[in-house]
Amino acid sequence: MATTKSAKIGAEMEKVKAKISDQQARLKELEQKHKEAENEEIVDIVRGMSIPLDELPLLLQKLRGTFGQAGQKPAPAETGVTE
Repeated sequence: MATTKSAKIGAEMEKVKAKISDQQARLKELEQKHKEAENEEIVDIVRGMSIPLDELPLLLQKLRGTFGQAGQKPAPAETGVTE
């Protein structure tokens, strides 16, 4: 029995869907590995700065205010007052 044109196309579609699913899973895995690598780099940089842990949040707030992107407002100072 001959395979119909639509059956061939359907089979091809299923193959492509399977490949897409595999690639999406691979992408998700790579994104997770990328994020972990970035986090490790950040930790290494911070540890190399020899800043006491209790001073780190204040330093980061100051940096955010100094190097914040255009259009962003600096983080509010910790005054206990909320907006």
